[in-house]
This record gives sequence, structure tokens and C-alpha cells, in this order.
Amino acid sequence: MKKIVVIGLMLLLLPACASKDWQTASRESAGIAPDPLVLKEAVLQVYAAPAWGWRGWFAIHTWIAAKRTGEKAYTVYEVIGWRQRKGLPVVRIEKDLPDRFWFGEKPRLLKERRGAGVDALIAAVDVAARTYPWPDTYSAFPWPNSNTFTAWVARQVPALDLHLPFSAIGSGYGE
Repeated sequence: MKKIVVIGLMLLLLPACASKDWQTASRESAGIAPDPLVLKEAVLQVYAAPAWGWRGWFAIHTWIAAKRTGEKAYTVYEVIGWRQRKGLPVVRIEKDLPDRFWFGEKPRLLKERRGAGVDALIAAVDVAARTYPWPDTYSAFPWPNSNTFTAWVARQVPALDLHLPFSAIGSGYGE
């Protein structure tokens, strides 16, 4: 009888684990980042959004977005676990929307730097991201994961002055 109750509760809660429209929303901007065609100065931003599914109740996914002075697009730096299953490096460094929804969840801005000196920060972030020690390894638990990546980059670039929240589970891995 207890198993039936537990299964019933799981079936009731399952729809709440992810947005119904996550596939469409995940390709849309949340409208947080400045338009790179309008803003010419350098921008470096760190985002977080609730993790996919039930994990989002207590954990976040983090990523970094950067646009050098005069660039017309952002480069996004992140680790994505499903890439490992496809034989791809988990580290993803690509031109993309900086503030896109994450599986239907709106991101929040954790850190932003703009203007003078930011191009040098972006260069340091790029080097750190490309030398991440676990480029082909992902594990939500016991780690390394997306938060491990963002925290590792932050440790390599102390001038970024980034402190991830407690919900960035895995951010202490490799310290």
C-alpha cells in the first residue's frame, strides 16, 4: 500500500519537475543581457537557473557569458552533462544567447562586469575555461558538474570576485 501511495505522489509531482514549454523557452532570451548590437563596451556575466527537473528544487546550473568590446555576439562558457553521453566534451564554448532560459527556467544574474578592464577579465576567463581539468567528465553527484566548472573558472580568475551560492552544488569540488 505504501508503494502505491509513493508512486501516486510521484506521478502527481512529476509534471511540476519541468516547464511544459522548456524546449521552446530554452532557445529564448530572458531579456537580461544588454543587446550586443547596441552596447559596444565589454560585458561579462555569470548566470544561474534552477537545475533541470526535480533537482531544481534545491540546485542550480551556472554558466558564464562574455562579449568583448565591439563584439556583436556573446560567447557562452558552460558544462553540460548530456554532451558526455553523445561523446562530446562537456565543456561548451560557443556563440549563443547569454541569458537563455535553462529548460524553461528563467536565469538570474549572479555577477556582472562592464566597461574598462573587462576585456582582460574575459581573456582570463577564456584561458581558464579552455584549461578546465575535467573537460570530458560530468557527474551531477559526486561531481564534477556545471557548478564545478564555473567555480573553477572563478578560482583561476580571482579578479572576477565571484562567490557562488550554496545551491551551486558541486562548486567546491577540486579545491
